[in-house]
Amino acid sequence: MSASGLKLKVVAINDIAPSLRQLSLASADGAMLPPHGAGAHLLLSLPGQGRVHRNAYSLINEPGSRSQYDLIVRRVPASRGGSAAVHERLQVGDVIEAQWPANLFPPQRRARRHLMIAGGIGITPFLSYLQDPGVRASDHALHLCCRESEREVFAPWLPAGDPRLSFHWDADGHRLDIPALLAEQPAGTHLYVCGPAELNQSVLDAAQALGWPASQVHSELFGAASSGGAPFEAVLQKSGQRVQVGEDETLLEAIERLGVAAPCLCRGGACGVCVTPLLEGEAEHRDHYLSAADKAQGRLIMPCVSRARGSRLVLDL
Repeated sequence: MSASGLKLKVVAINDIAPSLRQLSLASADGAMLPPHGAGAHLLLSLPGQGRVHRNAYSLINEPGSRSQYDLIVRRVPASRGGSAAVHERLQVGDVIEAQWPANLFPPQRRARRHLMIAGGIGITPFLSYLQDPGVRASDHALHLCCRESEREVFAPWLPAGDPRLSFHWDADGHRLDIPALLAEQPAGTHLYVCGPAELNQSVLDAAQALGWPASQVHSELFGAASSGGAPFEAVLQKSGQRVQVGEDETLLEAIERLGVAAPCLCRGGACGVCVTPLLEGEAEHRDHYLSAADKAQGRLIMPCVSRARGSRLVLDL
């Protein structure tokens, strides 16, 4: 363990569903792990197919626990990255590298009420919320939108019979009426949504239409980003390197292929960590982070999801 990162040993693997795998990780040297708060994540470095993939996964442990880190990884169909490494290659006893826990999605301590909306695997950050003393002692509710079959999968981490927990799925009488739910919330409620892009956008649009203060709306995106598109050349101005971005890879993946450790976190266009100055070329923006004004100015790009509209981009990297 060092200030720059962690070496973690896989101490347990549990396939809780055909596409969901739980990992338990402990310090490789037996030391206590750094503490983390509710909503925190780990950025894992996972070897696979000739390169290292860096993927962020939410910690589902009780906040502050230091003996091991637990997380759940969904297998993404046709994955070339982290989920394939976790589901196909990782074994008990393997040692992997990770950054220290970070948190871009914490519960807001001054909230009068916490309203959580999760979509599928997007429930994972809320599993730690529900173990947080501050959240548990406050007024809160969790609405989980998932396949009906997944209700039992997540049950071990959820309080049995708690009226503050509601399940929703695509069947008559079970769909979540997002505008109605948001309209009935008392003043001072903070809204948290984590799930695929469609759910997140529906919740954010409803909150905006109802006049929710932006400071009381928090989101985290779960789901694979669309990477496909026409190939193009990327020029890294500072390093003088050039790379051809293939039609089936992201700009970020191509940069990493050069051995450049570009900043990144969610890899889905939501967190803003990878925002990079764009010096030349026009971007095809696919992110959910930059404002409309930022995109119109054309001076920034998020390499994890966005591409070139033309044949060439020059980045300040």
